[in-house]
Amino acid sequence: MSETPAENEEKARPPKARVAAAWAVHAFTASGVITALLAIAALIGGDLRLALLWLGAALIIDGFDGPMARKVRVTEYAPRFDGAVLDHVIDYLTYSVIPALLIYRFGLVPDGWGIPAAAWIMTTSLYCYGNREMKTHDNYFSGFPATWNMIVLCFYVLGTGPWVNLAVIAALGILTFVPLKFIHPFRVTTLRPLTLAVTTLWALATFWLVVASGPDSEPSEAAPAAFWAFAASSLYFLGLCAWRSAMDRKTVGNS
Repeated sequence: MSETPAENEEKARPPKARVAAAWAVHAFTASGVITALLAIAALIGGDLRLALLWLGAALIIDGFDGPMARKVRVTEYAPRFDGAVLDHVIDYLTYSVIPALLIYRFGLVPDGWGIPAAAWIMTTSLYCYGNREMKTHDNYFSGFPATWNMIVLCFYVLGTGPWVNLAVIAALGILTFVPLKFIHPFRVTTLRPLTLAVTTLWALATFWLVVASGPDSEPSEAAPAAFWAFAASSLYFLGLCAWRSAMDRKTVGNS
């Protein structure tokens, strides 16, 4: 006995549990906008440490939502909603806009340079999010990936001065357009287990540095062990990026 069109249509529908899982991942991604709002509230309240902690929460969400989306196959089971666009909108807010506002609000650059520095961050970041070739074939970022939240965090942890901060902002904005390789710690396959371990160490160290520090205690003084763990893991990332960029230049030179 042949099946009716209605029965065929029912069989063609994706399982409800799969659809629910796909939409749950989208909701998880969307929760990043709540952490962004809380970071803005902390910014308005003049609490840099709390703003950094909320941006850290947003970073954790962004780190896990991609693997979760691929695991539950969101493009297959929630095809009408573009999770990549959602991710970019929230990332631009938490990686670029709020860090730019932090730099302006807390005077992390010399007097008179707050608006130009914030504008430079927000405009150069637009190229990053509009660049169709932002990811390389081996899952690195091509050019500085507008991770300004991490840069502001480094300013805070290292206690760098306003002019140094301004020079770093200017240089990284330029590097957005230069095809050097910057690591994506969750996607790069080379040395993946080691990189994930170092990423975990970096995250724990920076969290403790922000929590332990205060108005009367610099991060390096409040938690010396965490500070050196932060420094060592940061050097690992910089070294890996420099090595991959140099290998690419060598390959091009030999071709």
